[in-house]
Amino acid sequence: MKQSRRRAPPPLTRLQQEVADGILRALRADGVAPGTHVTEAALAQRLRVSRTPVRAALDRLAAEGIVVRRPNRGVELLVAPPAPPGGAAEDGAGPGADQVDAAMVRVARDRETGALPEEISEAALMRRYGLGRAEVQRVLARFADLGMVARRPGYGWEFVPSVLDDAVREESYRFRLVVEPAALLEPGFALDPGFVADMRRRHQAALAGPWDAAAAVRFFEMNAAFHEGLAAASGNRFLLAAVRRQNQMRRLSNYRWGYGTARVAVSCREHLEILDRLAHGDREVAAALMRRHLAGARDLRRQDGTD
Repeated sequence: MKQSRRRAPPPLTRLQQEVADGILRALRADGVAPGTHVTEAALAQRLRVSRTPVRAALDRLAAEGIVVRRPNRGVELLVAPPAPPGGAAEDGAGPGADQVDAAMVRVARDRETGALPEEISEAALMRRYGLGRAEVQRVLARFADLGMVARRPGYGWEFVPSVLDDAVREESYRFRLVVEPAALLEPGFALDPGFVADMRRRHQAALAGPWDAAAAVRFFEMNAAFHEGLAAASGNRFLLAAVRRQNQMRRLSNYRWGYGTARVAVSCREHLEILDRLAHGDREVAAALMRRHLAGARDLRRQDGTD
């Protein structure tokens, strides 16, 4: 009697492989321990992709024994996310995640202050920041994934429009004060439990973790995921598109963090309070808290800060 062979899982598409790598990077960055549950929805929201490639990537990670699917409980991490080839470097040939984040902060600061032009090249960035080509490519790839830069036809890169002056920044906050509280009051509003759990875990980690310049990138991306996740929960695609656009415009200025851990703690606690109210169905109160949160961030920004 012939023994049946286990079929090898089908090869991942390029997008699915990138998503699988992104999942592992996110889990490593957050220090997620074995036994922690994650959901497709939360990962898709964080990586800015649909749930289809996330599902395929998780299936591959399950086949590799890194995660396991638990009925009605999402996906459980079985082992610590393996380090990428080459040890500390994320891609085996470039800087680690913290080094890439630190370089992103420097580039964002210089673009925000006008020290970097709208159009840039890899060679110019290598000379200016003393980075290797692989390092610059990692930085540009991250910026491109976040919608902050785009390739120019033929040669080089260019930054997408962002909030670069006080008048535009003030308009942005007034717009958000209208849109984001309203999203919480939409008739179809429904929070994904996986999103809530992911946000609570990441906010608690931010409150407990050490702070350095590179942490500004992780903090803003968590902040952006929070606001986008609530907009997604509204069920209104136009509100979600508006909030995503605002986050995209804010990235450069928000990577240039100036308040250290004090403001991190305030923002995290305000976010968690909004989540708690939503979990109890107090959407009117949550909307009022969101208005207060955004107004406080705007007032701080008027003193040359960030939210």
